[in-house]
Amino acid sequence: MDKIDYLMEWFEDRGRVLVALSGGVDSALVAYAAYQKLGELATAVTADYKTLSREELESAGRICSEIGISRMTIRYDELQNEDFARNDPDRCFYCRMELGGRLAGLAKKHGAIIVDGTNLDDLGDYRPGIDAMRNSGVLCPLAETEFTKDDVRKAARCAGLSIHDRPSNSCLASRIPWGQRVTAEKLARIELGENIVRRHAGVRQVRVRDIGGSARIEVEPDAIPALDAALYQISERLRTIGFDKIEVDRQGYRQGKINVIAD
Repeated sequence: MDKIDYLMEWFEDRGRVLVALSGGVDSALVAYAAYQKLGELATAVTADYKTLSREELESAGRICSEIGISRMTIRYDELQNEDFARNDPDRCFYCRMELGGRLAGLAKKHGAIIVDGTNLDDLGDYRPGIDAMRNSGVLCPLAETEFTKDDVRKAARCAGLSIHDRPSNSCLASRIPWGQRVTAEKLARIELGENIVRRHAGVRQVRVRDIGGSARIEVEPDAIPALDAALYQISERLRTIGFDKIEVDRQGYRQGKINVIAD
């Protein structure tokens, strides 16, 4: 069997399943496999909270329409959780503990199990949120069927999912270094800033790190010349939304880089 067949077989006799759908390719593939195997017994659940960009929320909606899977949305403000908002190295754990608890309550109500898009590569990174989700009973079929990120993209492409080559994303709070408080104002500024960079530089993968009010822009290394060409316009616009200094990270984007940026 193809690898995606093994993923679909994972759902055999699972009964009703809720798929935690973030808007990215990993959870999209899980939702696709669950729906192919279970039909109406599979439902996607998206959490609409303060650190989820509107782009991700809209992507989740498009994925569900493309797959045909039904969708539920839960809404809450994780900034009301002081453990999360103070932004220490366990921020993701507190975020996912709250999300996991809400998903567990929803699963109990509907007599379902919960699954997410954690893949095998994720298990090798520092991701305390994964432990929190496991503590809430969330299962990870991609990791259990040994899907790497590359496997996910290949399978999503074979399945005809338009999201197969979409750049990886993460919550907006990941742009704020540990120790610097997460606020609604910072999150809004970051999201708008990244939209500005995409629009003017024509890049797909971008992070605008909010370092004490300064914007540190990360794009893929081969996209830095395009960013430089539009940097004056970008800088002017970033200043108008509240950033007091703008710089380009010459090393380029690397996942998890914020974890080693000092205050």
